Amino acid sequence: QVQLVESGGGLVQPGGSLRLSCAASRSIFSIAPMGWYRQAPEEPRELVAGITSGGSTNYADFAKGRFTISRDNAKNTVYLQMNSLKPEDTAVYYCNLRFMGGDYWGQGTQVTVSS
Repeated sequence: QVQLVESGGGLVQPGGSLRLSCAASRSIFSIAPMGWYRQAPEEPRELVAGITSGGSTNYADFAKGRFTISRDNAKNTVYLQMNSLKPEDTAVYYCNLRFMGGDYWGQGTQVTVSS
């Protein structure tokens, strides 16, 4: 089992920033693709950003230019820096790890963007 623990969510005003962290319990993190997903109420879960073991990244259109995904393999941690946040970014954000064809998920962290 791979344990993933997200942190860094909270309440932020529009235009503000948050930095989400996801810590993994296993060294497999270093060779596994990782991603951040989000799910708003009554909406399907959607990819926010992904990063390969080699550091290649991809972003949803809504995240491009505002969000940055990164990883620190020495710390078994993946980050999502979110800038210029909008109310529509409000969602539960989940960390994802792919291993042996399966998906592992964190418990999620709530991000609320509101004035």
